[in-house]
Amino acid sequence: MRTTLEFEGAPEIILDKAVELGLARSKTEAIRMGIFALNKEYNLVKDLELELVGRKIEAEKAEMERNGLKYIDKDKALAKYR
Repeated sequence: MRTTLEFEGAPEIILDKAVELGLARSKTEAIRMGIFALNKEYNLVKDLELELVGRKIEAEKAEMERNGLKYIDKDKALAKYR
């Protein structure tokens, strides 16, 4: 996801300070750190790795469906290597 954000007032000051103190290399990184802190505080996504894998699999399934492809079983996939 790509987006453009504009901050004024307190959020701008906080982002500038995070970069100035070396907590983050950039304002973008400071925002990213804030997102992870939000997840840590409120446990929004219980298992990030599982969520990422699930989304990747769903995207792959949708792509295969669009192209009319199907998964093949392990034996068929490995048959030419045996």
